[in-house]
Parts: sequence; C-alpha cells; structure tokens
Amino acid sequence: MEIQTKLMQYQYHFIITVVVSIILALLFQVAPRFLTILAYFWPLFVSTAVLLMVMIVFGQLSPPSTEIHGEKTGEGLLDYVAGRPE
Repeated sequence: MEIQTKLMQYQYHFIITVVVSIILALLFQVAPRFLTILAYFWPLFVSTAVLLMVMIVFGQLSPPSTEIHGEKTGEGLLDYVAGRPE
C-alpha cells in the first residue's frame, strides 16, 4: 500500500511524461527529413555564406577610419546638438 501511495503522489508527472512522449513520437512521424529541408533552403544558405565572406573580406581590406577630415568621429554632430554650429 505504501508504494501505491507514493506512485499516486507522482501521477501527474507520469501523465505529462506519457503525453509529451506521444506528441514527440507523432511529430517525428509527420516532420520532414533534414535532407528535404536542406534541399529546399540551400540557395538561402549559400547566398548567406557568400554575403558573410564578402563582408569579412571588405572588412579586412578597408578598416574603418577613426578620423574624418581632421575631426573625431561624431564631434560635428555633438557640436550641432550642443548649439555650436560652425
């Protein structure tokens, strides 16, 4: 009797585990295979990879400059906001 009371204490855990297992099993039966998804989206994956490679190459070839025409970046904007235009 003691074991049955212990099991009844965890009955909701057992029910939730069974329901989640059934849902996952049905989902794996209905879901498409990985290769099917890869075959559908391969142009998107390739174009994204090419774009990232081009961005890395351009980033290496032309590093951002810290000064523009002898002034620090954003200094002109700060002067304008502060009310001190040239």
